[in-house]
Amino acid sequence: MQCSALASGSSGNCLYIESGDEALLVDAGLSKREILARLRDAGGAEGKIQAILVTHEHIDHTRGAYALARHLKVPVYATGGTLHEIIRCRGSGTIAIELVRCRWEEPQEIGNFSVVAFPVSHDAREPCGFRISENGTVLGCCTDTGVITAEMEERLSCCDGLVLESNHCPEMLRTGPYPEVLKRRIRSRRGHLSNPDAAAFIRSRCTDIGRIMLAHLSEVNNTPEKALATARESTGLFAGDVEITIASNPGPDPGWPRRIRL
Repeated sequence: MQCSALASGSSGNCLYIESGDEALLVDAGLSKREILARLRDAGGAEGKIQAILVTHEHIDHTRGAYALARHLKVPVYATGGTLHEIIRCRGSGTIAIELVRCRWEEPQEIGNFSVVAFPVSHDAREPCGFRISENGTVLGCCTDTGVITAEMEERLSCCDGLVLESNHCPEMLRTGPYPEVLKRRIRSRRGHLSNPDAAAFIRSRCTDIGRIMLAHLSEVNNTPEKALATARESTGLFAGDVEITIASNPGPDPGWPRRIRL
């Protein structure tokens, strides 16, 4: 299994997960045209995509989901709360794609993939993360949450690889240009995970999870260097046992697309 970050951050998020002749997308936060262009540039194949998994209804995760699902003729999988918001925004009479509801801890078989949704802590209707399994390999996706709960830690600790939010540096957020109300939202339990919070989870599980991609970095309140340094410092004596990379976007990053291979 291989996971490539086509887009990551407040301007849009999209992961392409491929194994053999099948693939999934997690979120579609850019336009259909931009996602397909990035998919081609990344060496992916739209014909392999079996479904689009959506973590929650915010626009940086759903902008292109509907149009892309229609183009690819694939279903959209999400929790009931997220599907309710998708339907509400489009109007119940204009839904022309297949919508499939994910229920907590109930595996969804999508081709050769098995997908399980688990709850996260974010200010959306019913946000979730995903555990994606294929042929005994497990990838965890957890990109929008204010905290890592005990339940989430249990779901993620058995993964071989992990896409984990590392949204902001607390000091950059404190001194940055955002209004105080937005800063409070980001810092809250239903906001976004900070570099130290992501590092704390990595510290506790770095001997179990071999490959980690840090994602959803703020362009204003973080830098790739800060996020990566904080995460790597957390591994201590086990630094050689875990591979850590940063999800990025094309353009500034000559190494795009960033990938983890399991």
